[in-house]
Amino acid sequence: MKTLMRTICLAVLVIPFMLNDANAQSRRKIRKLEWGSKYNYEINCLGVGNDGTKIFKVWAFDKKVDVAVRKAKSHAISACIFRGIPAGGGADRTPAIITSASAEEKNAEYFDKFFAPGGRYLGYVNLSSDGYPKGKDKIKMKKGYKVGIIVSIDFDRLRKDLEKDGVARGLSSGF
Repeated sequence: MKTLMRTICLAVLVIPFMLNDANAQSRRKIRKLEWGSKYNYEINCLGVGNDGTKIFKVWAFDKKVDVAVRKAKSHAISACIFRGIPAGGGADRTPAIITSASAEEKNAEYFDKFFAPGGRYLGYVNLSSDGYPKGKDKIKMKKGYKVGIIVSIDFDRLRKDLEKDGVARGLSSGF
């Protein structure tokens, strides 16, 4: 009888942690599909704007054009944080704000909230050509559309806020 009670108590204590871990893994998979996949978007740098802004064209893919436009904005911010921006338009390559491969996983909850629909990431998109894309900015593909929009990102403010939140290391923190 004591063994049965111990087993039940142990199950009551362990199962919630197992379910929470499964939910976290599910959220990460959804997040990677929604914003974090490092390979389902393209970036073309157009130049550097005033006051620490970066201007570039970002291409996103989806079955629906309006969803692809929303994804493009989050991919633009994701590129600044995790991937960096390639050289082009008279500008040098801009490295990613977060260079640690494990930082995304360590701060998963932070980035889940940050990149949620209508999340904080939109505050760093200063300007975008997110009207309904036409012509060469909307390409019909086998499984949907490839949509390109031009965005201006407040890169310096994004970096400062991530440093303030403890997610990114400061430039003055040394090597």
